[in-house]
Amino acid sequence: MSALNHPDYDTELEKLKYTVEYVKNYNSHILNEKARIDREVDYGIKHYNSDNAEQFNDLIINTVLQDNMKQKLKSLERACTKPYFSRVDFTETGSTKQSLYIGKMSITRNADNEPIVIDWRAPIANLYYEGRLGSASYICPEGNVNGEIHLKRQYTIENASLQEIYDIDITTNDDFLQACLNSSKDNRLKDIVSTIQEEQNKVIRADMWKPLIVQGAAGGGKTTIALHRIAYLLYNYEKSFSPQNFMIIAPNRFFLSYISEVLPELGVENVKQTTFEDFAQEIIGHKFRLREAHEKLPQIISKSSHSNFIKNTSKFKSSLHFKEVVEKYMLQVELCFIPNEDFKVSNFTIISASELKSLFLEEYSNLPIVKRLDEIKKHLTNTLKRKKIDIIESITFECDRELEDIRYEMHDCPERRSKIADITNKRELLIEKIKNHSKTVVRNYMANLKPLSSFDYYLNLLSNKELFTDLSEGYTTLEIIDFTRISTINNLQEGLLEIEDLAPLMYIKQFVYGLDDKLPVRHIIIDEAQDFSLFQLFILKKLLNSSSFTILGDLCQGIHCHRGIDSWEEVKDFIFDDSETSLLTLEQSYRTTIEIMEAANSVIKRLNNSKLPTAKPVIRHGTPVTLEVKTSFEKISEEIKLKLESIQYEGFKSMALICKTLNECEQLKILLKGLDVKIKLITGKEKDYSGGIVIVPAYLVKGLEFDVVIIANASKEMFSTEELDVKLLYVAMTRPLHRLHIYSCGEPSLLLSSIK
Repeated sequence: MSALNHPDYDTELEKLKYTVEYVKNYNSHILNEKARIDREVDYGIKHYNSDNAEQFNDLIINTVLQDNMKQKLKSLERACTKPYFSRVDFTETGSTKQSLYIGKMSITRNADNEPIVIDWRAPIANLYYEGRLGSASYICPEGNVNGEIHLKRQYTIENASLQEIYDIDITTNDDFLQACLNSSKDNRLKDIVSTIQEEQNKVIRADMWKPLIVQGAAGGGKTTIALHRIAYLLYNYEKSFSPQNFMIIAPNRFFLSYISEVLPELGVENVKQTTFEDFAQEIIGHKFRLREAHEKLPQIISKSSHSNFIKNTSKFKSSLHFKEVVEKYMLQVELCFIPNEDFKVSNFTIISASELKSLFLEEYSNLPIVKRLDEIKKHLTNTLKRKKIDIIESITFECDRELEDIRYEMHDCPERRSKIADITNKRELLIEKIKNHSKTVVRNYMANLKPLSSFDYYLNLLSNKELFTDLSEGYTTLEIIDFTRISTINNLQEGLLEIEDLAPLMYIKQFVYGLDDKLPVRHIIIDEAQDFSLFQLFILKKLLNSSSFTILGDLCQGIHCHRGIDSWEEVKDFIFDDSETSLLTLEQSYRTTIEIMEAANSVIKRLNNSKLPTAKPVIRHGTPVTLEVKTSFEKISEEIKLKLESIQYEGFKSMALICKTLNECEQLKILLKGLDVKIKLITGKEKDYSGGIVIVPAYLVKGLEFDVVIIANASKEMFSTEELDVKLLYVAMTRPLHRLHIYSCGEPSLLLSSIK
C-alpha cells in the first residue's frame, strides 16, 4: 500500500531518515579515509625503494585497503538512496525483540556496534526469505537459533523516499512482486535481493562443497540466482576465498555483457566470467579459429543429406565414449614414450631402460608427462653424479691394478715405460671422456623425449585410421567413426576447430602438460548447462580437481541436443557422486504472464517427455498471445512495422523480433529498412548487448528477456514437430515479460494449434 496510508508511516519515515543520514555521514568518513590512503599509496609509488621491505609491505597493505574502500564507497552510494528493502521483527527464545532491517550491505553503528542494517546474505536474514509469522528459526555458525517472528515488512524506497509499505507473511507480497514483474526491461539483468523466493533462496544458500544441479523453468531466475549465489558464498567464506576463486561460464560473450551489472550491484567485483570456448583456449594455451557453437544448427535444421552424420558425429565427440577413445590413445602414447634403451655414459649403464620405464609409468604416474620428464631429468642427473664417481674410481682402480702388475712383472726398460705410459694415458683419456660425456648425456637423452603439442597428438589419433577405428569400435557405427575422423581432419588441416574438439584437446593438454599456472578457481558456476556435453563437464571437474560446482539449466531449452545433456541423472551418475549431488528444481516462472506461459507449455508438451518439467507461471495476467497468418514474409514485415509503432508508444523499453534462422533475420532486417527506430541484428559474434529493439535467431535468445517478443514466422514449414524445432519455438516463446505476438507465413506450425 501507499506508505502514507500505513499506520506506522511516521515511525518508518523516521527510521529511514536516520539510516540515510548515518550512511551519508559514514560515507563522508570513508571518503576522508580513502583520500588519506590515496595519498599514502601515491607517496609510496613515487618514493618506492625496492630494498626497503617495510615500505613494500606498507604499499601492498594500503593498495588492498584502497581497493576495499573503492568497493565500500560504491555500496554506500547505493545505500544512500535505498539502504534496506525489508524488516523482520524477531524474538530469540529467552531474549528481547529485535527489529531487523535487511539491505544489500550491513551497516553497523560505530558507537555501540549495534546493527542498523543487516546484510541479506547474513544467516539471520534467512528469516525474511524462508520464515513465516510465528515460530521460526535460522542456522548460524553457532548452531540453530529458535524464536518467533512477529512482523515481516517490505518497502519500496526510491531516491531515499519511502513510497510503499507492505506487511507480509511469505517472502514476497503479491502486490510487491507484481510491481517488480510489471516493470519494463532495459538492456541489463538486475538483482532480485528484495524478491528472492523460498525455492530460489535454497539454491543460493546450498552447500558450496557438494555439486548442485538446478533444473530451472524458463523465467525461473536461474542466471540471476547463480550470481546471487556467488555474492552469498563470498560473504560467508570471505576469510577463505576471494572473487578470483569463482568462475562463471556463460553461453557466449554477448550473454556476459547482458549479466555484467548484477555482481557489481551486489558489491562483488573481479569474478572470472568467461565462455567455455575462451576458457578452453586459455587452458590449451593457443588461440584457434573456432566455428561458432550455433553454426551447426542451421545444417541440422535443414535436414540435408549430411545432417544425420553431422548430428551423430557431434553426439559421439561430445560423449564420454569419445573421452575413453582419447584416454586409451594417450595411454598408448604414455607406454611408448620412454625408449627401450639403457641410459649410458660411454659403455657404462647408469640406469636401465626398464628402471626408467618403471619410474615414468609407475612412480611418477600421477603427474602430467612433462612434469614426469622433469622428475626423470632430476633422477638422471643425481644418479649420474653419484655413479660417475664410482665409474671413475673403478677405472682408476683397474688401471692402477694393471700398472702394479706391469711394475711387478717387468724390469725397468723402454717397453715397460711405454706400457705404463699407455695405461696412464688410457686412464686419463677414459676419465676425460666420462667427464665430457657426462656434461651432455642428460641433455641429449632428454632432447629425444620432446612431447608433441595437444593439437598434433589429436591430429595423429585421427590420422591413424586403423588405430582410431579400433579404439572407437563398439561406441558408434563404422560410418560415423569414419565420418568423424575425416570431417575432423579436414577441419584441423584448415586450422578450424569445433566446440566438440575443445574437451579432447583440453584432456590431452592436461595429460601431457598439466596446467601452465595453478588454477585459482575453487568453484565453477555453469549457466545454460543443458547445452554442455558430458565430456565438457568431465574435463572441467578434472581441471578443478573438486566437485564444487553449481550447474544450472533447463532441459526444455536444450536446443543443442546433438551434443547436450539428455538428463540430469547422467550428470549425477557419470560426472559426480550421485549420493553427494543435490538436484533442485525451480518450477515457478517469474518472467512472463500466465497467457504466454500456458501457450509455451502447450508447445513443449508436444514432446511428451516426462524429463521435461513444465514451468508454472506466477499469478500475473496480461494480454492474450496473438497469432496472425499472412501470405508472404513481406506482408508480415509490414505488420511488424505497424506493431513496432504502437508498442513503442506504450513505453516498452526492449523488444526482440525472433526468427528461426540467421538468414531469415537478415531478410527481415532488409524488409524493415526505412523505419525511424534503430533495429540491431544479432548474429552471435557481438561482445556487447545494448538493448532496445533487436532481430535475433531463436538459438541465440536463451537466457535473455524482453518486454515484447514478436516471432516473425512460426509456419508449419519452419517449425515441425521434431524435438529441435519444438525446443527452438519454446525458447522463443518464453522470452517476453509482457507481450507475445506470433506471425506465420502460410499455415501455422502444428505446435501452435492451441492458440486461437
